[in-house]
Amino acid sequence: MDRLNGSRVTQSFCHETFSPVVKPATIRTILSIAVSNNWSIHQLDVKNAFLHGHLAETVYMHQPLGFCDPNKPNHVCLLKRPLYGLKQAPRASYQRFAEFVSTIGFVNSKVDHSLFVYRHGKNTVYLLLYVGDIILVTSSNVLHCKLLELLGKEFAMKDLGPLNSFLGISVSRTTKGLFLTQQAYAQDIIARAGMLFCNPCATPVDTLGKQSATLGTPYSKPTLYRSLAGDLQYLTFTRPDISYAVQQFCLHMHAPYTSHVHALKRIIRYIHGTISMRLHIRLSSSRDLVAFTDADWAGCPDTRRSTSGYCVYLGDNLLSWSSKRQPIVSRSSAEAEYRGVANVVAEVCWLLNLLMELHCPLHKITLVFCDNVSAIYLSGNPVQHQRTKHIELDIHFVREKVTRGQVHVLHVPTRFQRHFY
Repeated sequence: MDRLNGSRVTQSFCHETFSPVVKPATIRTILSIAVSNNWSIHQLDVKNAFLHGHLAETVYMHQPLGFCDPNKPNHVCLLKRPLYGLKQAPRASYQRFAEFVSTIGFVNSKVDHSLFVYRHGKNTVYLLLYVGDIILVTSSNVLHCKLLELLGKEFAMKDLGPLNSFLGISVSRTTKGLFLTQQAYAQDIIARAGMLFCNPCATPVDTLGKQSATLGTPYSKPTLYRSLAGDLQYLTFTRPDISYAVQQFCLHMHAPYTSHVHALKRIIRYIHGTISMRLHIRLSSSRDLVAFTDADWAGCPDTRRSTSGYCVYLGDNLLSWSSKRQPIVSRSSAEAEYRGVANVVAEVCWLLNLLMELHCPLHKITLVFCDNVSAIYLSGNPVQHQRTKHIELDIHFVREKVTRGQVHVLHVPTRFQRHFY
């Protein structure tokens, strides 16, 4: 056995260590469907979740302190189950849970592996797994009790009641729907930045221009900058209004300058003034999927790359949003907008597949709104060879979706565009 200095566990090698985690858009979609159907939403906790898995690799561990065999002090333990701190533990725990729920009728989603769906007649169950935390949506109380009984026989399970807190997100349910907030988390970010008594700001970003990568002097505390950037990224789970601003200063995490710190502090000042804002998931009778997209052309002052953003609604509920700098330079504003359309169409296709697996298929064409007429022509007209010969073929799948009648790209004036950023 190879002994590691200071380590209590020694392992030969491991292959799969990544454990799937549920996507934010999946959570919002599940909650939207549950609210619209008036289904119960409960939270479960798996006690000692990592101890339920089974190890596929050979792993040895030193005898724990206080439990050493006095007759065999140099012997080691062969692990059959993972322990906390072991690389394989999250993956092994997930596989053990997935294997069991498949035996009681659940089907593992192909678009989000942390989602499990049960459907039998009119009975429907959605189960979202995040390590040891579970969101359970059931169409009836009888089905909920029966499922808890089955899970309780296999795992040490605790029903925490109606969903009120998940992954640091507070959830409150009223007659108007669900309200998601990260107010306590935002307060912690403000405190860590030392800005509890700062003056609030009306906007999260300066609209006059974008920051250069080398404006000012290098910041003396880059670790603090990166830590706050990571915290703010997670805050965008319920705050789409800061996604663009957070994306902008995250571009400089590798080498932050003082100008970037000022931009970061502006976001925190904005959060301080809007800390009570919540994401509302409404009771919506509409099941239409509608998307909005926009892009700036050559907006980055250093690389001249464009930034595109989108937001996708299911009925009245905002499910997915993104703000991201494009990977290459666009030669025209039409190309930049067309790439933005391609990004949102890819997200729409993923959401359509998710809704099919949730047994809530959409029968209407998805509408994608864009404020650039040329980009709309490019999405439906394959004849414009001179204008599109320099564009990679991988984003022309938009034309295929338009031809098949799955997506319809329409024009919306800029003044009416529901801007995401």
